Amino acid sequence: MSAPAAEEKKTEPEENKLGPTLREGEHAFGVCHLYASFNDTFIHVTDLSGRETLVRRTGGMEVKADRDESSPYAAMMASQKVAERLKELGVTAIHIKMRATGGNKTKTPGPGAQAAMRALARSGLKIGRIEDCTPIASDGTRKKGGRRGRRL
Repeated sequence: MSAPAAEEKKTEPEENKLGPTLREGEHAFGVCHLYASFNDTFIHVTDLSGRETLVRRTGGMEVKADRDESSPYAAMMASQKVAERLKELGVTAIHIKMRATGGNKTKTPGPGAQAAMRALARSGLKIGRIEDCTPIASDGTRKKGGRRGRRL
């Protein structure tokens, strides 16, 4: 015989939400460590302490050709995937810590930095603080190229 109808209760499946529970108008922050060199662009998002990685993508993960790893297009694609994953995790806002190569090399961020930040902002994430964390040498080691510089 079949089971009684009282036992056949259809319960709605509960959604398992990732991330913190937030009140109305409250934001969950993450820290986006953005490293843009002239060879690649890294986008690494952690929690506020920096201890736990939420998502990490690079320009090289988005394109096939080695020469395109640092391109603005690759950085933009990586940023869009990062933003998509952050929304799944419940992160609604980020602080950006941008970094170039620095040291005794170039202190200018690569071509992917601007495109990555722009794509993160356009994806609907709120941007808190933007900080430049490029290491600057205070009388470091000798620069590459010799006394007379690089001769072309």
